Amino acid sequence: MTGPEQAPDHTTESETVDLLIVGGGINGAGIARDAAGRGLSVLLVEAEDLAQHTSSASTKLIHGGLRYLEYGEFRLVREALIERERLWGMAPHIIWPLRFVLPQLHSPRPAWMVRLGLWLYDHLGGRKKLPATQTIDLARAPQGEGLNPGARKAFVYSDCWVEDSRLVVLNAMDAASRGSTVLTRTRLVAARREGPTWTATLAGSSGTRTVRARALVNAAGPWVEDVIQRTRDPARASNQRDRGVRLIKGSHIVLPRLYPGDHAFLLQNPDRRVVFAIPYEGEFTLIGTTDEAWTGPPGPATISPHETEYLLDTVRRYFARTVGIDDVRWTYSGIRPLYDDHAANASAVTRDYVLDLDAAHGEAPMLSVFGGKITTFRKLAEHALEKLAPHFPMAGPAWTAGAGLPGGDLPNGDFDAFVADLCGEHPALPRTLIRRLARAYGTRAELVLAGARDAADLGRDFGSGLTEAELRYLARHEWAKSGADVLWRRSKMGLHTLPQAEAQIDAFYAGLGHA
Repeated sequence: MTGPEQAPDHTTESETVDLLIVGGGINGAGIARDAAGRGLSVLLVEAEDLAQHTSSASTKLIHGGLRYLEYGEFRLVREALIERERLWGMAPHIIWPLRFVLPQLHSPRPAWMVRLGLWLYDHLGGRKKLPATQTIDLARAPQGEGLNPGARKAFVYSDCWVEDSRLVVLNAMDAASRGSTVLTRTRLVAARREGPTWTATLAGSSGTRTVRARALVNAAGPWVEDVIQRTRDPARASNQRDRGVRLIKGSHIVLPRLYPGDHAFLLQNPDRRVVFAIPYEGEFTLIGTTDEAWTGPPGPATISPHETEYLLDTVRRYFARTVGIDDVRWTYSGIRPLYDDHAANASAVTRDYVLDLDAAHGEAPMLSVFGGKITTFRKLAEHALEKLAPHFPMAGPAWTAGAGLPGGDLPNGDFDAFVADLCGEHPALPRTLIRRLARAYGTRAELVLAGARDAADLGRDFGSGLTEAELRYLARHEWAKSGADVLWRRSKMGLHTLPQAEAQIDAFYAGLGHA
């Protein structure tokens, strides 16, 4: 099976690229896209699949972070709020507005404090299109349906939803379309400086190789310190000016739909932490997140019984529907690599990012990324290129603000009109299928549907409309190589298909590899 059509691997062992980026999460993909658009040559390597860990385990929000105001993170909140509408415009197929209901029931904060925070939230970041905060009576408003009795006053504010792992893939696709090489299942074994360049050893499915780069970008997320250790300069690595990463596990549960309506809830708990309840995949409600210190080495994370019960207790506190452990349809957990500001409370650790440039005179630089959040990835990438600018005077200027992502060029930005047009072009296909493909791929849905007059033209159905045509598209354009890549990262179709679908897709891709 070949890689994405637009991203062949042109690098050779004798070639020197400008940037070797380690890490295929949102920060690595965003930096690759920005750098490629400035004319730099880029090689991005990811040890597993794109967005396999932290970047597919978020609460899936493009938001300022209302609760961060409580910790005085005004710069971070302002930057995130400015990015919120900008990112929505860049990818309206995978990002869209969402209204959040914040009940004052069980609130450890007085209403005046919450309202003041929301006033700042409305005005801090130049909101233009999203509606402002309003106050409602839950006993009369439709948003009160499904809640426990007793809730009255609530505030309703705006943020945006994002398909997080798809955002990563779209950045990687755009980087590849601008000349970058993106290699998944490729691990950095070691790297060493040789004057003005890095020499790095990479290991992938076809064996090991050596590459040279003028700069190394360490965007490995939870593995950022591990990559520093692989630079073969441990004495220097231990002298990183008190830079460090603090690993915090966040977990989510997915339940059958708890309430009608397309709004979300921000729920305040007595311990002052907040939990989101969000409509998810049509039939479900997403509940999260937790904040637990992760003390072991970075790796795959799973939810603990304590976290599950904490989230279920939150649901019971606010919603009328009786829920228990048997109602949990799916869970996911991720390790957030936060910059270590030495806060005592895991919930209070800053979500801001720090970029550490290790660049002695005449030596190849290494830029390490500590912390960050998905909403600010584009600004983080801009700041990363600013840090590296003295080493690449030929690089072009910043360009990503407002530059659309693949599939985001919907006519007039009107998603519903685009779906209607696509349905008109394919009248024999189910509207639900077309709408799902439009949400996932935007205008590139036409590549999946090309030439299809009816469902049979799309090939074998692996469940709930996930067809052979879509799997071929994902392998050809989006680096998908397994059932898990498709069902849990390129989509969340794993919630809608039978358990055997993953093995069936694995077998299908294995067959493509031998075709």
